Amino acid sequence: MPDTNGAPNSNPKPNPNKPERPPLLKKSKIIADNTLAGQLFPAVRRVSSTSPSSSESHTTSATNDANFGFGDRDYVYPSFLGPHTTRSRVNVKSTSNSQRNQLDLPARSESMPSNLSCEAKVESKMKPKPKLKAEKDLNALSIQVSSSASSALSGSSSANFSNARRPSAHRYSWILLLLKFLCTLSVSHTLYLRNEVSKLQEENISLRRACSHVDLASAGIMELEEVNSLVYFGNADSRTVALYMVVFILVIPFALYKYLDYLPRIIDLLKRKYTIKEEVPLMKRIAYVVDVCFSVYPYAKLLALLFSTLFLIGYGGLALYAVGDGSFIEAIWLSWSFVADSGNHADMVGAGPRVVSVLISSGGMLIFAMMLGLVSDAISEKVDSLRKGKSEVIESNHILVLGWSDKLGSLLKQLAIANKSIGGGVVVVLAERDKEEMEMDIAKLEFDFMGTSVICRSGSPLILADLKKVSVSKARAIIVLASDENADQSDARALRVVLSLTGVREGLRGHVVVEMSDLDNEPLVKLVGGELIETVVAHDVIGRLMIQCALQPGLAQIWEDILGFENAEFYIKRWPQLDGVPFEDVLVSFPEAIPCGVKVAAYGGKIIINPDDRYVLKEGDEVLVIAEDDDTYVPGLLPEVNKGLFPRITDPPKYPERILFCGWRRDIDDMIMVLEALLAPGSELWMFNEVPENDREKKLTDGGLDISGLENIKLVHHVGNAVIRRHLEGLPLETFDSILILADESVEDSIVHSDSRSLATLLLIRDIQSKRLPNKDSRSVPLRHSVFSQSSWIREMQQASDRSIIISEILDSRTRNLVSVSRISDYVLSNELVSMALAMVAEDKQINRVLEELFAEEGNELCIKPAEFYLYDQEEVCFYDIMRRGRQRREIVIGYRIAAAERAVINPAGKSKQRKWSLDDVFVVISSGD
Repeated sequence: MPDTNGAPNSNPKPNPNKPERPPLLKKSKIIADNTLAGQLFPAVRRVSSTSPSSSESHTTSATNDANFGFGDRDYVYPSFLGPHTTRSRVNVKSTSNSQRNQLDLPARSESMPSNLSCEAKVESKMKPKPKLKAEKDLNALSIQVSSSASSALSGSSSANFSNARRPSAHRYSWILLLLKFLCTLSVSHTLYLRNEVSKLQEENISLRRACSHVDLASAGIMELEEVNSLVYFGNADSRTVALYMVVFILVIPFALYKYLDYLPRIIDLLKRKYTIKEEVPLMKRIAYVVDVCFSVYPYAKLLALLFSTLFLIGYGGLALYAVGDGSFIEAIWLSWSFVADSGNHADMVGAGPRVVSVLISSGGMLIFAMMLGLVSDAISEKVDSLRKGKSEVIESNHILVLGWSDKLGSLLKQLAIANKSIGGGVVVVLAERDKEEMEMDIAKLEFDFMGTSVICRSGSPLILADLKKVSVSKARAIIVLASDENADQSDARALRVVLSLTGVREGLRGHVVVEMSDLDNEPLVKLVGGELIETVVAHDVIGRLMIQCALQPGLAQIWEDILGFENAEFYIKRWPQLDGVPFEDVLVSFPEAIPCGVKVAAYGGKIIINPDDRYVLKEGDEVLVIAEDDDTYVPGLLPEVNKGLFPRITDPPKYPERILFCGWRRDIDDMIMVLEALLAPGSELWMFNEVPENDREKKLTDGGLDISGLENIKLVHHVGNAVIRRHLEGLPLETFDSILILADESVEDSIVHSDSRSLATLLLIRDIQSKRLPNKDSRSVPLRHSVFSQSSWIREMQQASDRSIIISEILDSRTRNLVSVSRISDYVLSNELVSMALAMVAEDKQINRVLEELFAEEGNELCIKPAEFYLYDQEEVCFYDIMRRGRQRREIVIGYRIAAAERAVINPAGKSKQRKWSLDDVFVVISSGD
């Protein structure tokens, strides 16, 4: 009978016909059935025996080897060739005893090679007939493949024997398990011994009480001492436990560092599952988590240092307790003293306490060095954030400037002058530049800010966090500067900044002034920003101003005085005492100001410039004036004004003019439309630039200009370079009434290049004009030109300037000095004028309505009128009288310029003082334009 494992019976019935054979010397025999089958070890049966040396075995093995493949067993495959695919292990159902006796076969697989089993060779040789029957019976047997084995072999069929090929992993895991077992056993035995010692101590105490005659007080003291000894871990045996704990804690980090990567494999092995996918080692994952914690949490380093300090104090105290003779609390205190002061360990006695104290002191020095490093890094980071402008601005009622451009210097200057009356203010600049660079550029201005503080912060106006950093919700005005790039890109950026401002949750207290580069983009920004947005189109303002200056020489200086805060500027204020007073009396009610208009409350706050004299101020109306400052004027008593007799001269009719444009601007189509409204019919506009003629018409049409619909002017195109003399000599420069030198679109991004080109063009044109125009008599030379020699080239250019007007667009204020000293051209300082307009609108957004009307081609405008319109030669009248006479012409006289003076006087003082006037004098007025 076979045994339970499917092996043949160890005591079979002897066969008399069969000769007795010697016993087989087997090396090993492993028999396994289905009872050992599991998830990792499928049911197998292997029998290894020595090969006999008889000749019969050779003949029989030849027959069996024919049906045997070397891939059927993995132990015949060389291990040094790597993993290989084996056939699935099969379980052969064991046959009955009768069948086994008939077949007389061992309980083995048929695929077993003949040279591995001596019994199979003998049986196959003596009974060949039953072998055929056995083969049929074996073919009929069912082969069952274990499902658990197939699931374990999903990745590779050789994975079932990976543990056998890698004994090192088993050895490491068993070493770790053995180490854990020994540690647990040691701790348990230590606790057991401690309990036994405690019991013996209690018995000793009870015996002493029974045997000795001591008083109860001494017994109580002894009990208290014993209880205290229990608090400090008992007697000397507790120090042994402490020593074991010290060693154990010391070994744990090294063991974890060495075997931490094997922990997931051991866990999988204990759970009887095996994963073949490649995972990140646990050590790397822990390092990654620590790195993330230090990067994300700002106080992680400080907490790690605190934990290290506490651990060192506790671990050092435990070690001192283990090697010393004091209590545990005393050991903790000594450990803290060694950590805090590394020199305290010098008084230690004994080898063990000295070694431990030196180690604790070394750790304390390391922690102290780490603490110094953290403190130094924190201070450096804070100083660096302050230096780079990353700190928050705690201000309110300040002016916020977003962006950086060449106009910032003049803008800060105007804002400082505006805040002079209140002792200075605060201006915050937020730009995408380094804070130190911005402060250095502002320091180069060499301008006294008169108490105004300029605070620079580095950041992007497109980020809400940076906007909150500069207290955007508490600013009384926000100025968005155009960037020094393409006009479309600059306006697109301004639009994004406005969107960011509208997204501030706290809301905006003040209004927003946006500098635009293209007039076509203005409606989109106003649509997004709503009522809080005030736009100043720089190119449009300068273009209209240049045209007005070309038609009226000297107007550029007047606009510079009115827009800047250095002289007189516009203010709007309500005066209740003037309610019910007509405007003709309001006009002469301010000794230190000149009323120009009224803000009518009944019309929703609409500003009416140059209203009718019969308009009576009502409750809620405000008065628009030109004054030195907002606190320098108050209404006074009505003065005695004598109109008297004055010439009734009407404005002369307009005559056709010839104007030359040198250069190409982006908004040149808008300038042409303004000229169409201002010039008389029959006028000519010559356009001289490098843009091809076909491209010009396309650009003008794309800008919205109907060339065929022009009635008053005719366009004349010439292609050439304005800085090449032979190109300019092909033009009739001596025949033009006005020449406008524009900052060309191709070089307007560089103010130095643009001004150099404009200055070179100016000098070439004046030189050509001086050669073509006849010389004038020196006796007709004005007094202001007499300082130059008759033979100098500047004198010749000045003579040419008396015949034609040249307006140069200057971007840099330093170039203005070159032009003004030579006096060969008028100029428009475009960047500075735009900065003045931005500062004025930032101080009071209502002024933007006034500027828009004065710059427009229709409605009221700023003009220069001759004195003959208001008085006779050498007539002696006061300025109030001239203002009254100007009202007869629907004009408001705001200033004058004496013939020999360099600059005009706006809002003169002493308006009631009598003085003589000459017909060579001129007056600055606001005219209705009818």
